Amino acid sequence: EELETIYRDMKARDLLEMGITLSDASRVDVRGEVSAGKDCSIDLNVILEGKVTLGNNVSIGPNVFLKDVEIGNNSKIEAFSHIVSTSIGLNCNIGPYARLRPGTVLKSGSKVGNFVEIKKSTIGKNTKVSHLSYVGDATIGSKTNIGAGTITCNYDGTKKHKTKIKNNVFVGSNTSLIAPV
Repeated sequence: EELETIYRDMKARDLLEMGITLSDASRVDVRGEVSAGKDCSIDLNVILEGKVTLGNNVSIGPNVFLKDVEIGNNSKIEAFSHIVSTSIGLNCNIGPYARLRPGTVLKSGSKVGNFVEIKKSTIGKNTKVSHLSYVGDATIGSKTNIGAGTITCNYDGTKKHKTKIKNNVFVGSNTSLIAPV
């Protein structure tokens, strides 16, 4: 425990020396390599694992887990989000309570809301997946809106299939998109 405390303090000091604002240096846990641009902030109880890259003006809310992620300038990660092996573009807003799984790519200006899970998918520029949805194995174009409760059903019991949604599409609430579509 003593060694862990010393190590955590050393890692927190490294973040502070990079210019990152920490709400409480004793309540951030770095388990990998972090690089950051200017004016970044990290709230309480955040875990940073693997390789984490933050652009300029990135804000990480409380109780967030980040592993092997790249986050673009001016993006905001809200409380209780869990993000692994994901690339997040410029000016994105994620969470609260979002789960981004490996292979997820969010293009600039996209929004992922509360209780949304995304896996192995690309979300286009200025596209919104606002709340209570699951998107897996999909490509979604730009300026598209995915309504509340939408799911991509990509597994037929034997194979996984892709869902492709083009630009400027509006998908209403409680929609099940059964791939391949």
